[in-house]
Amino acid sequence: MILTAESIEQLAEQFAQLPGIGRKTAHRLALYVVKMQREEVDTLARALVNVKDKVRYCSICSNITEDDPCPICANTRRDRTAICVVEEPTDVLALERTNEFKGLYHVLGGALSPLDGIGPEDLRIKELLRRIEASTIEEIILALNPDVEGEATTLYISKLLKPLGLKVTRIARGLPVGTDLEFADEATLGRALEGRIAV
Repeated sequence: MILTAESIEQLAEQFAQLPGIGRKTAHRLALYVVKMQREEVDTLARALVNVKDKVRYCSICSNITEDDPCPICANTRRDRTAICVVEEPTDVLALERTNEFKGLYHVLGGALSPLDGIGPEDLRIKELLRRIEASTIEEIILALNPDVEGEATTLYISKLLKPLGLKVTRIARGLPVGTDLEFADEATLGRALEGRIAV
């Protein structure tokens, strides 16, 4: 049974598809849009379309960007001997906020999860190996989420990299198990980067 206008229900359904947005919050957001000025709604709509039209994945590290390569890969002052491997672009943002890591990144696009049908071929692991072969990388830092999937992915990648003679480290276990990097505070992430250990 529809309790409000059909267009509000349709908008609420769209909001509810976003991660972390439940039905109540989706309805609150839809009703807020009704109160907004027309110009504000137009600006919001343009911003949504611009994201879809302009944002893409960096051809080198797979981070999200409007420019290819992304600003991090294009920055010649970054340390080109170290790559920090993360699951998602949000993890790059979280680590950059710490101002501790000055190297490059590689975004896998997820973590191994056999129950969800995500295997090594579904992640950007082959791309990581190609980057290592074609560069002067000395250290790979595995900064994956401290959950079952992240641990499995860390173990899998470390076994692939060990024969290459690289220094393979992981961020320290200062992060609570079961949390995502994007929700950790800067101080905790900074300490985790400083205290990384060999795998």
